[in-house]
This record gives sequence, C-alpha cells and structure tokens, in this order.
Amino acid sequence: MSDTGAPPAPPAAPAPPPTGARRPRRLPQFRELGVLLAVVALIAATWLHNPGFLSTQGVRDLFLGATVLSVLAVGQALVLITKNVDLSVGSVMGLAAFGTGTLFVAFPGLPTPVVMAAGVAIGAFAGLLNGALVTTVRVPALVVTLGTMYVYRGFNHWWASGAQVNAVDMPSSFLELGRVGVLGIPLPALVAIAVVAVVGFSMSRFRSGREMYAIGSNADAARLSGIPAGRRVLTAFVVNGALAGLAGVLFTARYGTVDSTVGTGMELQVVAAAVVGGVAIAGGVGTVFGAAIGAVLMTTITAALPIWQVNGFWQEAVVGALILAAIGLDRVLAARNARKLRGGGSSGA
Repeated sequence: MSDTGAPPAPPAAPAPPPTGARRPRRLPQFRELGVLLAVVALIAATWLHNPGFLSTQGVRDLFLGATVLSVLAVGQALVLITKNVDLSVGSVMGLAAFGTGTLFVAFPGLPTPVVMAAGVAIGAFAGLLNGALVTTVRVPALVVTLGTMYVYRGFNHWWASGAQVNAVDMPSSFLELGRVGVLGIPLPALVAIAVVAVVGFSMSRFRSGREMYAIGSNADAARLSGIPAGRRVLTAFVVNGALAGLAGVLFTARYGTVDSTVGTGMELQVVAAAVVGGVAIAGGVGTVFGAAIGAVLMTTITAALPIWQVNGFWQEAVVGALILAAIGLDRVLAARNARKLRGGGSSGA
C-alpha cells in the first residue's frame, strides 16, 4: 500500500500537440486564399487595362459565366475528395439540359418547378448509375465514367435526332429565371452561391462529409474503422449527378436554346477548376469552396484574356499551366507536411 500521508501527485499536464499536426487544416485555406487573390489580381489588372470590363453588363457576364462551371466543380470536388473522378459530368449536364427543354415541348402545361426538378432527377439518376458501377463492379471511376460519358452523349444524340429546342418552345416564366437578379446579382449565380454554401457546410459539419475525406485519404483504413465507404462514394456520385442536372437546367434557362452538343468538353474544365481550387486528385484534400473559386478563376481567365488580345491557343496553355502548377504545389505541400509530421512525432516521443 502507498503512504496515506503522502499528498496525491498532481495530474500530468497534457503534452502539446506537435506543430506539424495542425498544418493540414491550414493548407487548404492557404490554397484557397492564393486562388482568390489570383482572381482579384486578374480582375483588377483587366479593369485597369479596360474599365469596361467591370461595367454593369461586364459584372453580370462574369457572374453568369461562372455559374454553371461552379455548380459542376462543387459536385466534382465531392467525387475527387473520395479519390474518384467523374468524366461524364458534361454529358450528364447536356442530357439534363435537353431533357428539360424536351419536357416543355412535350407537356406545355407542366409547371416550371416540376420540369426543373425533373432535370435535376435526370442528373441524379445518371450519377446513381456511375456510383453503382464504381462501388459494386469495383472498376476504377476513371474507366467507368469515361465509358458512361460516351453512353450518355450517344443517348442524347439519339434522343435529339439532330433537333434542338428553342426559346419559343419554353415558357417565359422559366426563361426569366436566367435574366432576373437580386441586388444586381443574377438569380442563377445566387443559386450557385447557395449550392456552394450548403454543400460546403455539409462537408465540414456533418459526419458523412468528414467520412468522405477519410475514404479519400485511406479507403482501407476507413472501412476497417466502420465507415460505409461504398455508401459514401455512391452518395458523392449521386450528388455530383444531381448538381450536373441542376447545371443543365440553369444553362437552359440562361440560353433558351439547347441541343445534343450542350456540355461537350465541359468535363475537363470541371476537373481543372476543382484541381486549381486545391482539390487533390489523390483524394482526401480540398474543399468545395476552393473548387468554386477555381471555377471563378477559370471563367475570369476566359473573359479577360481576349481583352488583352491573347490568342485562343494561349488561353488553353494558361489553363494547362495552372493545372500543372496546382498539382506541383500539392506535391510540394504534401512532402513538406509529411516531413513536419515526422519531425513533430520524433520530438514528442
């Protein structure tokens, strides 16, 4: 027995966490801030070069230009965070856009909200097929979505049969959604902002969102810890498909004319926007806010470089250079963070 007269030993003070352990949470913020500063610098420089760039119509065009790509980038970010990729988003967007216009033609009296919901549902169903193939057949998402990209695009061409849906075939109440605004901000842009806010809040505050990061970081460890990895990956693909459907609806409301070519080539722009915004191809890193900022940067470059009289080829080269720079920065930050974690672990042992 111990000596009862001895005073009890004071509780040991908890060891401070290693400095390197805090770094991963700051890196995404650093990346997003850097991309945001790049957007601000590009807009400011272009405005100084041509003050008309920030005219009322110019600002409206910037908002509308970033709307569709931002919505698509948010959905793609979810898939990338789980260490997957969806190359079919452009085809899904086109399918939802043409489906929305076709419904207005086939059922003229159908309420606008019902048609919009149907467009989102088309996208969600396509995303469900993608996710089911990835999680059940165990085929890499790159291969699955490359195949479904052509399947959805081919089905859309067969469905359209060379025809297109024009603005005169759609109700004015629907087309007005692409024109009205609140405090100078177009309604589609407000929808995109709401999507970013809701999805971003869900990813940071809900357990299901945090589990997606765990799956992207180490899928095997996530499964061993009891995380339903298949269900979370399936959810990411369904949400991504639904947002692609929403992007198709917003595209139709803005332009009023859709055919089977809508969304062609968008998939690479979407992946590029997410990667430039700090979402790692390797999974487990990034936020939907960063993906949306990356989309804004991409569309700002597209709008600004012609004002600087830059050839279209160099526009694509700039985007490619941004992607390479983003991937290179990810590798440098990951290596530096790994070294700091090893150093912190050894010092605290």
